[in-house]
Amino acid sequence: MRINSFSDVSLRLLMVLCSLPEDELPTTRELAESVGTPYNHVSKAVLKLRQMGLVEALRGRSGGVRISSEGKQATVGKVLRILDDHGDVAECQTDMGDCPMAHSCGLRGVLNHAREAFYVSLDEVTIYSLARTTTTGPVPVMLSTSRPD
Repeated sequence: MRINSFSDVSLRLLMVLCSLPEDELPTTRELAESVGTPYNHVSKAVLKLRQMGLVEALRGRSGGVRISSEGKQATVGKVLRILDDHGDVAECQTDMGDCPMAHSCGLRGVLNHAREAFYVSLDEVTIYSLARTTTTGPVPVMLSTSRPD
């Protein structure tokens, strides 16, 4: 399975927010920098997450974004069910039009069932449990001139 980029950004935002202290309220711009995503994409994701009740956006000079109590309890499966585009897993079209087997093929149903099994497997994983304590400062990187075996 592959999640869409909007879902990916949204999950990363939620994980960052879960890892912050309660009194820390990053701005949308700061969140965009922390997840390495353009501001416009992050602001759309924050808006959607706010509509879902997973984050709270506080306006004003000391405002920012924080995870809501519902957001702390949200599971990856629940979030993905709402955010994913739910297009068919199989492309049932060719360059010449609809697949000639489209009306008698069972592949679409099986693949959609597999997608639901994917979500079910993520229903037990809270986003809060995935969040790691953020570190500040540079991240050490080891570079080597030799090729791996």
